[in-house]
This record gives sequence, structure tokens and C-alpha cells, in this order.
Amino acid sequence: MGNHKSNVSTRYLFLVSIGSFLLAIIFSLLSETMTRVVKSVIISLSGLLFIILIGILADIIGTAATAAQEAPFHAKAAKRVRGAKEGVFLLRNADKVANICNDVIGDIVGTVSGALGISIVVKIVKSNPGLDAFWANIVMTALIASITISGKALGKVLALTRANDVIFFVGKILAYWEKLIGKKPVRKKNPRS
Repeated sequence: MGNHKSNVSTRYLFLVSIGSFLLAIIFSLLSETMTRVVKSVIISLSGLLFIILIGILADIIGTAATAAQEAPFHAKAAKRVRGAKEGVFLLRNADKVANICNDVIGDIVGTVSGALGISIVVKIVKSNPGLDAFWANIVMTALIASITISGKALGKVLALTRANDVIFFVGKILAYWEKLIGKKPVRKKNPRS
């Protein structure tokens, strides 16, 4: 089931480390800026839900990459169906796709959503001085964990039952990106036949 061959190099690990660091900075800057600039708690909570959704979607893609079958994508690629070639690329690099989506993005989003949750609690407690910050933090942490875990559980069901559809959809997005920008979003190094 799926592609289980690993082709992770030291160079890849180095790039993932640097990329993770930069992504964490970007996500943290965006979330901190949002909580400082935006005065509305509802808008801040919406931003928090959006960040959690990014983690859930990344988890779906990473899981689907390990569960999808490559053969249907070759058939579509032979017919020059847009997104099929990109789907083959994703499946041939399933270990890297899963690592980036499930681990890198998932861990960063988890950390940032926790920090953003604390910032939102601080904002709520400042505007409601009678509210106990200790219990507000516990409730916020529990809500973030509950939404994230249940969302990822539902996402895994989708990723495992519709793996080929998920990867084909992502492949179409990558193909559209290439057409729009004129550059491939990922470099194809040493392609297999």
C-alpha cells in the first residue's frame, strides 16, 4: 500500500531544518502581529481556527501521500491530464511529503496555535479583569487540542479512503501554480522512469 521507499538525504534534512526555522518565524510573526493589531477577539479566534485548519489540511495531504497508489496517476499522465504528473512526483517523494506536511507544518502550526491561544487569552483577561487567567488558559488549550485532534482524525479518514483523490487535487494545484507562475513549485531531481 503506497510508496514506502525512503530517499532522505543529509542535504534534505538540512534544508528541512532551515525551512522549519523560517516557517516558524513567519507563522509566529503573522500570528503575533494579528493579535497585536486586531482588537477583536472574534477575528483573532477566526485566525486561530484558520491556523489549525492549515495543520489539518497538511496532515491530510501527508497521510494521503503515503496511502495513494501510483498506477492511476501514470494512466492519467499518459493522457496528459493536468495534475497527474505532479501527483506521481508527490507519490515518489511520499516520505518527504509526509515529513513536511505531517511533521514540519503540523508541529509548527501546533506550536503557533498554542502561542496564539495564550495571546488571545491575555487579550480576553485584560478586557475582563474578573476572569481567572489560569482557567481561561486551560480551557483555551483544551479547545485547541480538541479541535486539532478531532480535525486530524476526520482528515485521516478522508486521507486514507480518498488518498488518490487528495493527491490528484494537490497535483492540480501544483500544476496550476506552475502555469500561473511559470516555475515548478518543486524541483524534480533525478526523475525515475
